[in-house]
Amino acid sequence: MTRFLSLIVVAALASGSALSAPTAYTGQELAGSAKISLENARAAALKARPGRITDQELEKEDGGSGLRYSFDIKKAGQTYEVGVDAMTGAILENGRESRTREAAETRADHRSKPAAKPD
Repeated sequence: MTRFLSLIVVAALASGSALSAPTAYTGQELAGSAKISLENARAAALKARPGRITDQELEKEDGGSGLRYSFDIKKAGQTYEVGVDAMTGAILENGRESRTREAAETRADHRSKPAAKPD
């Protein structure tokens, strides 16, 4: 029985399941305005683009209702961005993220985070 359970865990990890997905996300302060839960948005994103979620956020952005979940999903060494409308659950974006765009988003994220206070 233990061997069977071990095989299930190994298979789940190898498939990039939600077991290794991030739990925190940026934009949590907007969650009260969303009709679709993070869990349902994650499920929709993974259905549209199977893989492993490496980053997730809830943001105000043009298109759809104006409030969307954005997921970075990795598969086979490639990063894809999947946008899910936070009001309807519709897939708004599902494409490969360019290295240039990914680097720009990383820089923007670092600029928007407050600097650590020295002790």
